Amino acid sequence: MRRDKGAERGARPGRHPRAAAKFLASGDTALIVEFGRSVDPTVSELVLALAQRVEAAAIAGVVEVVPTFRSLMVHYDPLALTQAALKRAVRTMLDGLRGSTRGGRHWLIPTCYEESVGLDLAEVAARTGLTVPALVALHSAASFRVYMMGFLPGFPYLGGLPGALELPRRETPRLRVPRGSVAIAMDMTCIYTLESPGGWHVLGRTPAALFDLRRDPPAPLAAGDSVSFQPISLHEYDRLAAEAAAGGLAMRALPNPEPTR
Repeated sequence: MRRDKGAERGARPGRHPRAAAKFLASGDTALIVEFGRSVDPTVSELVLALAQRVEAAAIAGVVEVVPTFRSLMVHYDPLALTQAALKRAVRTMLDGLRGSTRGGRHWLIPTCYEESVGLDLAEVAARTGLTVPALVALHSAASFRVYMMGFLPGFPYLGGLPGALELPRRETPRLRVPRGSVAIAMDMTCIYTLESPGGWHVLGRTPAALFDLRRDPPAPLAAGDSVSFQPISLHEYDRLAAEAAAGGLAMRALPNPEPTR
């Protein structure tokens, strides 16, 4: 009798319901556990909940867990742990798995939205039919969820962009986007932690160093955190940038508001 492959992803008799997930190999040193096909807070919460379980289990041979938008990548040492054994261990962790709505830390990021640093501010305002003050007010009033880190060290992908600000990426990417640039594309906001090429629309710039090897950890933000942006003047930006360059601008988390959905 052929076993229904889909059965192992659902509820099992006599056990707590098992979270639906798909296992994918990523070479011979990583296993991907995929929870869905959309960027969704509920899926993200399952990813983070599984990451906590895997880390707490301290499985010999597991090197690192990396949460993404809709999956968890588990890196392992194939000389110490087989993929089959890892899959068996992780599958048991799906029993009764529920996403936490508690959320992580909340970060208030000082951001200058002046056009001298908001390289695409005027263009985005024109394309969305908003005035620059209305655009800034809309973006800075939103609460964003950190879905994942990637692309650059400490670089956060932030969901929760108001629909009125959604735009495709720039047709012509810039070769150099300044460090600290706050930018948007599609339904996301990001913060460039290092100078880099990039094709997102730059609305402003933060003096806060979101990646600094002088700190431990070097990158304060993490998947599951939430972020909001506090508008500051160009004068205040210059003052805080000098403070950050000297290592004196500390990043501090605030009490977390209602979970970002």
